[in-house]
Formats: sequence, structure tokens, C-alpha cells
Amino acid sequence: MKFDIGEKVRQMFLNWLNINPASEQTFVLNERTGLMADILRAKLWYRGDAYELSQFFKQLGCGTNSFWGSVPDNEKVRKIHSGLPAIIADTLAYIVYSDMDDIAVEGEKGRAAFEDISQNTDFTALVGKAIVDTLVEGDGAFKISVDDTLSLTPIVEFVGADKTEYRYLRGVLSEVIFRSAHEDGNRIYQLEEHYGRGYIESRLYDHSGHEMSLDSVPCLAGIEPRVEFAGDYIMAVPLKFYASKKYPCRGKSIFDGGKSDCFDALDEVISQWWDAIRMGRVKQYIPDNMIPRNAENGSVGKLNQFGNNYITISQPLQEGVTPKIEVVQPDIKYDAFVSSYTNCLLMCLQGLVSPATLGIDVGKMSSADAQREKKDVTGNTRNTITTALEKALPELVSAVLKTYDNMQGKAPEEYEVSVDFGEYGAPDFDSRVETVGKASTYGIMSVETQVEELWGSSKEDEWKAGEVKRIMQEKGLADGATSAVGDELA
Repeated sequence: MKFDIGEKVRQMFLNWLNINPASEQTFVLNERTGLMADILRAKLWYRGDAYELSQFFKQLGCGTNSFWGSVPDNEKVRKIHSGLPAIIADTLAYIVYSDMDDIAVEGEKGRAAFEDISQNTDFTALVGKAIVDTLVEGDGAFKISVDDTLSLTPIVEFVGADKTEYRYLRGVLSEVIFRSAHEDGNRIYQLEEHYGRGYIESRLYDHSGHEMSLDSVPCLAGIEPRVEFAGDYIMAVPLKFYASKKYPCRGKSIFDGGKSDCFDALDEVISQWWDAIRMGRVKQYIPDNMIPRNAENGSVGKLNQFGNNYITISQPLQEGVTPKIEVVQPDIKYDAFVSSYTNCLLMCLQGLVSPATLGIDVGKMSSADAQREKKDVTGNTRNTITTALEKALPELVSAVLKTYDNMQGKAPEEYEVSVDFGEYGAPDFDSRVETVGKASTYGIMSVETQVEELWGSSKEDEWKAGEVKRIMQEKGLADGATSAVGDELA
């Protein structure tokens, strides 16, 4: 009854206002590229090979007028790639993994086991590769495998987004699928390894998608179709920094979201700039009778675009006019090219990293603006990366330690692992000395805190304890209490 009254009231207002409700419309949209094409495009931007970029965008088509896809082959246009995508990814990765502190594992047994594993696995290099691949491709996964013929400890590698797939059940990760291609003669097979909780399933498919026996490929003959292990964990850990709105449960590359078009525009500006410089070289107009020739046979010397290039003109026919060589220098609008280059560059870096981080001159910007940009842009991107790593790396190390327990015939234990990263943009040593010195003078900081603030994780705890003891002995302090000017007169 209440519903009927409300409906009547609504209809009464609609009739009174004379409003006709809008009819729903159906839109049909076609995606330009799929997941694998997007990943390949991002990898090509990172590789930075101009020939590969030209081939890819010409085959991509889709009616776009991109620089890399529309430049004719018969035109003498030098297509230059800036290399900026690789610089961005490598710089961000270095900023993060270079500040990664030691991985801490609680318990003597856990620390000893992790030291054994670290002798065969360089976790710093592994994390660096994982960061670059994830930034470029959008996501990836750490893969843990066991091969006694190669190592007595678990083998850890990072697999990119083009060879991984994830399955979720109600938002919870259930499987990580790794794909790899294997050849046997002229036939190509695809191996799928399904990493789930407590098991690994291996399936082999031919080029038609039919499942085959693992014995079809000699190098896979010794692999069991299903391997179960103790422990409720997955021997794989996914990693992504940004979530994709286009592909559910997948990551987003830093080169997506229009950055590809920005890189294309930047390369176009650079190519046009240098083409204008080449065409704007000094030109010499030389009369025919004044052209330098070979003294032996009178032939004209060979021309090139970088050396003795000149233009031949006819001799003047007017009386009293002496033939002469004319030199002309075209006027190149350098300011316009610089402005276009700067704007395109800022569009490429927007939201990712500041120009100062890449070593690009920001002298025209005020110091305060430059420092604020560095903190807000590069710092935010770094925090996004470290937040994801602080969650994924402890899970990875814990899974590796559990796998090591299984290899030794032990029941997997629970491990507490932590990973910390240093503070980005921290003050240099001279600034820290000045700050700590002032705090010590005013008596507002203990000796232990002074040493910790000054040296941080760059020194061992034993060394810092000895430094604290030495300072206290020199100041005549019995403990680590604060000291201030005038205490010795009390």
C-alpha cells in the first residue's frame, strides 16, 4: 500500500513537471588492444629499439596517426627514440631496492636457514628485476621451485606478466598459473604449471590446445603431473603496484593510461628537431665554374650530407656581375622546439617521477617548487612500490623457508619476516651532524639516540654500542643520559 502511494506521488510530480524519463541506450565499444598486446607494447617501450617500435605500431594499425605508425618508409625522416621509458623504470627500481634494508627473520633457526638460502639466491638483484618487470608489464609473480640437481635450497625467480595468470575465488588467490613454451623438433608445446595451496599441477598442451602427456617433451618426462606438499601455502607470490581497470585482477603498467601516446609525441618532437638541424646546415651556392674538381680528371668530388655538400648555380649572364660563392644559414626556431620538447617531457613524467630525479635540469624552477615536486611525485611513486613490497617480500621469504623445511623432510613452520626500506630524500651526513650536534648542545637527545640518528643502519649494533660507550666516557657520563652546556658546573 505504501509502495502504491509513493508511486502515485512520483507520477503526480512527473506529470506536473512534464518530465519524460530518458531511455537507456546501448553502446558497443571495440578495444584497440588486448592484454598480451598491451604487455608487448610496454616491453618494446622499455627495450627502446626504434626499429622494433616502428614495426609494432605499423602492424597495430587501428587507424591511428601515431608517429611510429604513420611515418612513410620512402621519406628521409630519421626516427629517434628518447629512451625515456627505460630511464624512468630503471631509476625508480634503483631508488627502491638500493634503500632496502636487510630482510629480518625472527628465530635462530629461521635466520640460519635464510642465510643458507641467501648464499644461492641474490634477493637484492631479484627484487630489482621484479620491480622493473612489474613497473613495465603491470604485474608478475615470484616462482619457487625445487631442483636438487641445481641447488640444495629452493630456487626463486620472477616471471613477468606475459607468462602468468591468476585465479581468484571471491577475492582470495587460489592459483597462480605459469606458462612456458617448449620445443621438440618442429613442434611447439605450452607447459602450464598450476601453483595452488599445497599442490603443483603440470599440464602440457600442443599448438591446437589439446592436452598431451608430459612425456611428449623429453625434458619434461621426469615431471609428475601433480605434486603435493605439506603446508597451507602457495609456492608463488604475485606482485603488482597499480590495479588495472581494464583487466580484472591484473596489474597496470606505468606506460598505460596514455603514457604511450606521450612517449610517441616526445619521439616525434625530437625527430623533427634533429631533422630541422640537419636540413638547417649552412648551404653553399657555388657557380659552376668555381666548383672544386679533381685535378687529374676534372671530376666533381663525391657529396655527403655532413661534409662538402653544396648547391650548383649557373654563372650570371649580366654584365659587370662577378660570380661568387654565397653562404646561407636557415633560421631554425630553437625556442619553439625547446618549448615543445619540455611540454612533452613533462607529460611523460607527470605522475611518475620528477625531472630532478632523472638529472634533468630544473634550474628555471624555484628551489622550493623543485623540492616539493621531488617529494610529492617521486616520493609518492616510491611509497606505492615499497608498500607493495613490504607485503609481498615477507610472504615470499616465508614461503621459501617453508619449502626449505619440506626439502629437508621437516614439517613447515610459521616464520615472522619483516622488510624495511630507508627514508627517501633523507638529509645528507653533514646535515645530520649539524642537527644532532644542536640537539646534543641543547640536551634534548640521549647519546644512544644521537648515534642511531647519525649512523642508522649503516653500522652494526656492536659498533654503535661501542661508539656510545666512547662518547659517554669522553663526556664523563655514567649512562646514556642527555648532556647540555653547563652540566659540568652543576
